[in-house]
Amino acid sequence: MEWKLSDEQSAYQETLRGWLSDTAPVAAVRAWLDDGDEQAFEGHFGRAGWAGVGIPEALGGQGGGLVELVLTAEELARAAVPSSAWLATVLTVPALAGSPEALGEAFDGKPVALLASADEVPDAAPVLAMDAAGRLSGSVPRVLAGSCADSFVAVVRAGEGRALRLVRADAVEKSARRLLDRSRSVADVRLESVPSEPLPAEGEAFLREYAVRAAVLAAADALGATERMLALAVEYSKQRHQFGVPIGSFQAVKHAAATILVGTEAGRSVLYYAAAAVDAGESDCGLYAAAAKAQITAESARAADSALTMHGAIGYTWEHDLHLFFKRAKLDEYLFGTPAQWNERIADGLRLV
Repeated sequence: MEWKLSDEQSAYQETLRGWLSDTAPVAAVRAWLDDGDEQAFEGHFGRAGWAGVGIPEALGGQGGGLVELVLTAEELARAAVPSSAWLATVLTVPALAGSPEALGEAFDGKPVALLASADEVPDAAPVLAMDAAGRLSGSVPRVLAGSCADSFVAVVRAGEGRALRLVRADAVEKSARRLLDRSRSVADVRLESVPSEPLPAEGEAFLREYAVRAAVLAAADALGATERMLALAVEYSKQRHQFGVPIGSFQAVKHAAATILVGTEAGRSVLYYAAAAVDAGESDCGLYAAAAKAQITAESARAADSALTMHGAIGYTWEHDLHLFFKRAKLDEYLFGTPAQWNERIADGLRLV
């Protein structure tokens, strides 16, 4: 099955790619990463209006659905730009869109993140302790955008289910962790009797929605990184000569590139369909999202190894751009849960009888 984007969606993707080419060339990206300044790019991104795509108009965004966010994530990964705050926000805010008043004045284009470990399936977010005055205590390791979020959505126990609370970032303790993929950031967040405000959104529904959207957007990021690695590998195979001919003429190199291309195109149809199914509220959209996460991120990690082999020794160097996308693809494999965890969800959700 081949998924077709609308003319408007294709134009959006093309325009964003052009803007990123002008605003975030590799030299600029490397400078941001070397400085550890993830907000430099995201500031440009927000001021240009791109960060509002996928955010409900009721909260000051430009509207749009998960398909548009998929296109955005794909292009951000192709450029290897820092995007943790953007990703955390577009996952959290639209999942609360059923109750726009949920964030109230807390969200004003500022980063907001869920207090959950970035390497776990999000709907398994830890439950924090809450006293009678609504003050929260506990710790959550490896929170995506934990060091730059302006506020956090916390999960607490509410009877037999879970409820949501809003916490100001300046009230918590944050300890940043350094990842090999410097284009994303996580931090350990510790709360000790921190004041919180109730969020009217239903906790279980929010976490389910967040997890599904996280699976799709992690897959989109992996797809964008894979596309760029393939382009770099093909370009290098035309430049590098052995035995007097380009290595791209060797059958083994051709087969490696073809395998990456097949995986990329197969994943693209799965990804766009999953995003459209989530937007449409289809009953099986969770299974489609799980399939996209499991298939595309695993394939991207394999493609990273193949692209590295195609580059030979130069691919292992800091000076070559390949490492930016290699590391991004490897993190996507574990971001929001491993392919094995999402495959388990597919198995559990299949109706076999």
